[in-house]
This record gives sequence, structure tokens and C-alpha cells, in this order.
Amino acid sequence: MVIMVYNTLTKRKEEFKPLRKGEVRMYVCGPTVYDYPHLGHARTYIAFDVIRRYLEHRGYTVLMVMNFTDIDDKIIKRAQETGEDPKELAEKFIRVFLEDMAALKVKPADVYPRVTEHVNDIIAFIERLEEKGYAYEGSDGVYFEVSKFKEYGKLSGIKVEELKKGARVEPGEGKKNPEDFALWKKAKPGEPKWESPWGEGRPGWHIECSAMSSKYLGESFDIHGGGNDLIFPHHENEIAQSEACFGHEWVRYWLHTGFVMVKGEKMSKSLGNFVTVRELLQRYSPEVIRFFVLQKHYRSPLDYTEEGLMHAKNNLERLYNTLENIRVAMERVELAYTWGEEEFELYEVIKEGRRKFYEAMDDDFNTAEALKAVFEVSNAVNRYLTKVERPKESVLRKAWEFFKAVSEVFGLFEDYFKEQKTGNEEALIKLLVDVRAQLRKEKRYDLADKIREELRKLGIQLEDTPQGTVWKRIRV
Repeated sequence: MVIMVYNTLTKRKEEFKPLRKGEVRMYVCGPTVYDYPHLGHARTYIAFDVIRRYLEHRGYTVLMVMNFTDIDDKIIKRAQETGEDPKELAEKFIRVFLEDMAALKVKPADVYPRVTEHVNDIIAFIERLEEKGYAYEGSDGVYFEVSKFKEYGKLSGIKVEELKKGARVEPGEGKKNPEDFALWKKAKPGEPKWESPWGEGRPGWHIECSAMSSKYLGESFDIHGGGNDLIFPHHENEIAQSEACFGHEWVRYWLHTGFVMVKGEKMSKSLGNFVTVRELLQRYSPEVIRFFVLQKHYRSPLDYTEEGLMHAKNNLERLYNTLENIRVAMERVELAYTWGEEEFELYEVIKEGRRKFYEAMDDDFNTAEALKAVFEVSNAVNRYLTKVERPKESVLRKAWEFFKAVSEVFGLFEDYFKEQKTGNEEALIKLLVDVRAQLRKEKRYDLADKIREELRKLGIQLEDTPQGTVWKRIRV
């Protein structure tokens, strides 16, 4: 098993080798909680959810940490606009975020550290940087002196000289150089504040993630992730302050998701071209949104269109239809001791599909390529079921197990595989199917149609075939 990952730091794919055998420690930058999450956020967290699920599927124990930035300029500004307390505003949007992620079937992180609960850890981190000569106190806060960290720019490719060009220190700013960034901001009137060796104030944005990730994952860990927009300055500054503090490599692999695009522009709050997760969930099931995201490789741009979401919905329906076809076929299978040509043909496609699926996921978690293998198996199963009168249980079981593995990795069809179907429920549906068949014989089509329509509303679809009526669950 060799998993290759694209490392933003080295700009190439590398073999994934975690620092500790059998364990992956992973930090994903969480949201600044001042508004509703939009599709751009969902894309990032679904992508890292699938990466985590795949690593777990491959046998790793994953320790996942995601922070909440619950004090920040944006939160203070929004609270002033709405007249709310910044703490209560942040608390509300933490709840919203967790609800939206749960709806999208994103597995919860193991630890959700909040900035406001880790101010002492952040202060201790800044003090270490001061002791080592990387931080200095200015009139309005504490700053990191970028020129002292010789490897600055190694993640983003930014040159310090370029940052200096045309930039200047604004009046009232207490920093020495334009490229230096804030570690601690001294309090302004009416803002939330904490005691510190430099007077009352609050943490800068970048220092939070260094302090919180290291507290829970150690001074070196495996994966640090986030959206492309965090590469600079956020992640670049995190590397500078963390490696200056610890004196060695901090994170082994840096992974970043591509932007969600709307008519050629990045989806963002500032441009106002965003659609919230809540708005989308009113129109599409959570699995359609997940499927829409997974149709593209996580590093590629993702174009948001209604047509794209409808296309994802239709494709997901096709896969659910295949699962239902297998379930229905399992009721009339033959437990045979021999396979015919059709069984061996399907077996080969399943075997190849499984190989291609894992090959794609091992290649930097390429969900788009992996989905092609899923559809190849799906199409082959449907072809097989139209060709044979008595399908063989053993070959269908292999298809079923393949889809179960896909479900585990992609977070799709989960309820389907979890579901303990009760005999009573199935017996009741079959009874209604029989009653409807009798009504049709008696040409009482109005009542027969009513049964069909009411069952459809309950998520059960009836299909009349030459062999009789079969029922299927509607999932999308």
C-alpha cells in the first residue's frame, strides 16, 4: 500500500509516510465563526473528511483537530453591526457550523479547540518566540520579525523583497518592517481583551493555529490542511513562527483544496457571490452536495452551477438505482456451485473496479477518477441483471461489498448499509404491492394509483415489470 499525496510545500507528489507507524495526526484550519458556512467551506471540509475516511479505511488511526477562530476582527466588526456580544455571536455560528457539517455527513473532529479557551497557550508560545529573538513588542502589539526567519516564503514562493516593494509601515502601527505580522494585538476601546505580559489585548490570527495544533498534535505532525486561500499569508506565517519556535520541521505534508468558482470568480463572502450550505440543503439532499464535490479532484477548481448540481443528483440516483437492483435481485438469487460466462464477466469488472478505485484514491485522493471505477461496476451490474434470469448470489455479494467500501470512504449510501430492515416493514410493503396488483386486476386504477403515489411520497418506488411489481427505495 503506497499512498501518494501532493505536498504544497515541495510542489510535488510524495509517498505518504506518517511520523508514527499506524497513526496520522492531522490539523485542518476551521472557520472564523461570524456567518453561515457557504459551499466553499463545505468543499474544503468534505474533501478533508474523505481524506480522513480513506486513511481510516486503509487502517490508520487518525487524530483530527479543527479549530474555531472565535475572536477576530471580522467577528468584532459583525458584532458591532448587529449589536450582539462577540462571544454570543461566535457561539451561535459555531452551533450553525457543526449542524451544517453534521447534515453533510462530515465526521466530527476529535478536538475542536477555540481561541478564547487557549489564550494562555498562545501567550506562552509568543513568549518563547520573544526569548529566541523572533518577536518584539511595538506600540500596538507584539510582532514576528520576518527577516530573522531565513526560510520565509518556502510554502507560497513569496519573496520578502517583493513584500517590501511599495509597502510601508502605516502611522500608528508599531512594527519595524512592513512584512512583519502581529502575534498579539493590544486592546482598543470596547474590544474583547485578555491580560498578557504586554498589557491587555488579544491574539493575532496566525499564532492561534500554531499554538492550538501543537498543543494537541505535538511539535511535529503529519498533515496540515485548508483552502488554497490560506497558503499565504496564514500558513506561511504559521510555518515561520512554529519552526522558529521549535527549531525543526513542523508539518510534514501541506494539503490545500481548490476554490469553488462562480462565473470565473472565487466564491467568497467579500464578493457576495456565495450560496450557503443551508440554502443548498433546502434544494438538494446532503449526499447530492457531497457527490457534487467529489466529482472533482480536491485540488482542482470546482464550478458552482445549478446544472452541475442536477447532474450530480442524476448520477447519484443512477448509483442508488443499482443498489436497489442488487437488493431486489438478491431476493431471487440462485445459490449456485458453478458460474457461467456472465458471472465471470461481472467478476472481472468488479475486480478491476476495485483495483482502479484504490489506485485512484492512493494517487492523492483522486475522487473524480475513483468515481469512474464506481460507474464501471454499476453499469456492469445492471448489464448482468438484464442478461440473466437467475442471478448468482456470490457474484452479487462481491458487487455489494464493493459499494459498501465506497460508502465507507465517500460518506455516501451510509444509511443504506447501516439500515436494519425489519421483516415487518418489508412484509407491509409487499402486502401493499399485492393489494395494488389485485386492484389493477379489478380495473380499480384510481385506488391502485393512489397506493403507488402514497408509497412514492414515503420513499418507496413501485416498478411494474414482466416478472411482476418490484419496489425500490428512493434515496436522492
